Amino acid sequence: MSDGEIITGTIATAGRLDKALAQSTALSRERIKTLIADGVVIVAGQTAASASAKVAAGSDFRIALPPPEPLDTEPQDIPLDIVFEDEHLLVVDKPAGMVVHPAAGNRDGTLVNALLHHCRGQLSGINGVERPGIVHRIDKDTSGLLVVAKSDAAHEGLAKQFADHSIHRRYLAVCAGHPNPQEGTIRTRLGRSDADRKKMTVLPDDSKRGKHAVTHYKLLKRLAHCALIECRLETGRTHQVRVHCASIGHPLIGDPVYGRTPAPIRPLLKELGFARQALHAAELGFIHPVNGERLEFRAELPSDMQELIDESAR
Repeated sequence: MSDGEIITGTIATAGRLDKALAQSTALSRERIKTLIADGVVIVAGQTAASASAKVAAGSDFRIALPPPEPLDTEPQDIPLDIVFEDEHLLVVDKPAGMVVHPAAGNRDGTLVNALLHHCRGQLSGINGVERPGIVHRIDKDTSGLLVVAKSDAAHEGLAKQFADHSIHRRYLAVCAGHPNPQEGTIRTRLGRSDADRKKMTVLPDDSKRGKHAVTHYKLLKRLAHCALIECRLETGRTHQVRVHCASIGHPLIGDPVYGRTPAPIRPLLKELGFARQALHAAELGFIHPVNGERLEFRAELPSDMQELIDESAR
């Protein structure tokens, strides 16, 4: 599906209209709220007036997507480390320091700028003009694997896999200290911090805000004052690994937001010029949304993290 087209279907699950439509399409709840406000959503023959209205399962719906706005993001010839590509999707190994999509203060030099040049504009339009093809993202200063949708069919299929948590994601990280127990599962609710809206925080289990988040961690190697760990994600919340590691007293080395790096390690970071959170998206696996093939990808540790680990092991 793409802007300028008509989406039709049947509501699968009763409940709030915006949530029910999000579950029945590849559109986000925020996008659906906007479309309802624009008067282009029809349910059971009536123009929807409220995103919070209750809707019955089995109700027919029709959404008239508006024509796309002109894209003001410029294609840029930026080198990409492409791990896999076909007509529907591509997987890239993103370097640390690259922003995924344009935003205030980062209008160019982003992954989207590079993708627009590489794909000649052939990217899924489901996520809107600022984020064509972007199904998920990793932080600017996190390196590693990211899948991008070139077709709307791929975007829709991948979005469903992310929503039902069937995507395989394994991260490698260097954290402060040595986790004890050496492996375990962190289950919390994550949401925006009231003190700083740019930060995420662990919320009370009974909070009505935030989202359920689950990370499985395992210590792989003890280092001096730190450790190499793996984190396998059941969910993919904003800053999930960074917040979860900090919540158990082992923030990521170099993380400027969620924890202080132990004093004995700071001289090494300065010597190496290591100025980011030590986090790498090392493995990504999913079902190809069009041909049904199981795909698995691995990305080696970037040189800066490997050097940090090697020097910390001495």
